[in-house]
Amino acid sequence: MATPGRKLAESLEKLKYLQDNEVVGIKASDLSRVHRERLMKNGFIREVLKGWYISAPHDEQQGDSTSWYVSFWRFCSRYLEERYGNDYCVSAEQSLILHARNNSVPNQLIIRSTKGNNLPTDLLFGTSIFVMKSPLPDKAEIEDWNGVRIVNLPSSIVHCTPSFFSKQSTDIRTAMMIIKDASELLSILLDGGHSKIAGRIAGAYRNIGQDKIADDIVKTMKSAGYDVRETDPFEKPTPIKFNFREKSPYVNRIKLMWHEMSKVIVEVFPEAPGIPTDKEAFLEQIDELYATDAYHSLSIEKYSVTPALIERVRSGEWNTEGNEEDKKQKDAMAARGYWQAFKAVKESIRKILDGENAGNVVDAEHSDWYRELFGPSVIMGLLTPSDLAGYRNNHVFIGKSKHIPINKDGVRDVMPLLFELLEAEKHPGVRAVLGHFVFVYTHPYMDGNGRMGRFLMNAMLTSGGYPWTVIPVEERDNYMNALESASVDQNIKPFAEFIAWLVDAGLKGRPIAKLNK
Repeated sequence: MATPGRKLAESLEKLKYLQDNEVVGIKASDLSRVHRERLMKNGFIREVLKGWYISAPHDEQQGDSTSWYVSFWRFCSRYLEERYGNDYCVSAEQSLILHARNNSVPNQLIIRSTKGNNLPTDLLFGTSIFVMKSPLPDKAEIEDWNGVRIVNLPSSIVHCTPSFFSKQSTDIRTAMMIIKDASELLSILLDGGHSKIAGRIAGAYRNIGQDKIADDIVKTMKSAGYDVRETDPFEKPTPIKFNFREKSPYVNRIKLMWHEMSKVIVEVFPEAPGIPTDKEAFLEQIDELYATDAYHSLSIEKYSVTPALIERVRSGEWNTEGNEEDKKQKDAMAARGYWQAFKAVKESIRKILDGENAGNVVDAEHSDWYRELFGPSVIMGLLTPSDLAGYRNNHVFIGKSKHIPINKDGVRDVMPLLFELLEAEKHPGVRAVLGHFVFVYTHPYMDGNGRMGRFLMNAMLTSGGYPWTVIPVEERDNYMNALESASVDQNIKPFAEFIAWLVDAGLKGRPIAKLNK
């Protein structure tokens, strides 16, 4: 008779077969009832809705949304294909959002299908799919995105609602800049006789400085006999000047976000004290905060570190030969790396205090911080030397977040831009808040992005004479929720107010974070 362990192994083999074939949305018929129940009981699959499942880490905590957000798009791909075949597509507005490289998990995915029932289907963690009964665009206007049928870029611009231009201005401006010639839009406008829409799109292109595309749309429609009246659907002028040769939508998106978000930060941030006259005393104050900073920053990342371990690392009593326990501990490697990186960051701050441009300094030296942060783990064999090579070459996901970071190619477009923006930015509070936010939004490394983001934030804070600011582990939920709001909803205010609160407390000599010995 097979033991319980052997039976579970058999069920896991069935699950592995599905995973090896890249099946994310698992139908009830993909597994026998016995295997389904066994895998459910042991936490290896999770029910999304009746008859549909996803794989999940068996040790994932109740209420942890990570596996669902990671699986969302691939799950929807199979579910929609099974339900509707080729008779569906994502709405024009949500398709446009995806073209603008904003692929965060939506609260409700809007689908068009001739078989739609105009009812929502509830999924996990407050997400849902709403399938509205609607004719589809022409077949040529639909394309595949990660297995999901979406409206192509020109069609999504033509068919999005007028209100979308004001509600999602960053997304639509980013998407519109991908279009390089009016001909991409005109075939749809002419075939559909969309004279009113043509006037709106021409006005929108005029708004973003693309006069040639706007003129070509108006002239071509008029030459075909249509009465086109140009109107601007945006509420405000485009806040930045686009580089029309820029090919990366990520770059345009970050530029737009930076401009809009910076105004909010300036309003809530305390006035900068300015570079201190006694620079050595300022650096000594940073040194005094090391233990508190390391404890809270590592604890935010769920490392189990104690003040004693942190002190042992700093004093040099930590060593891999004399203390076998330290040699084995991943936590000890993280603590050692943090100490080395902290020292490197402090040397960068010294240069900033001496008058060097903060953006330039961090651009040149952040890779040194990263190597120091993970060097001990490489030496001990916990990581491979290639892990220190630089920016990631793979996809990465953030635990419990609807935000899906920029793809690996986009990282190499955005990171140089980040440092250009930091170099040019005049307000140190904006440099600190958006430096941290854009860094973790991009997630350039496979690991360590939170620690690196907080190091970057503090380097930028000190460039204005603000004190080194520790984010308390007790405030982790508020911190992560504020970052989520900025990443998913482009609402920077909660994060700006959160950092401003911590900085203000430090300026008044009442820092929030303490070292609990």
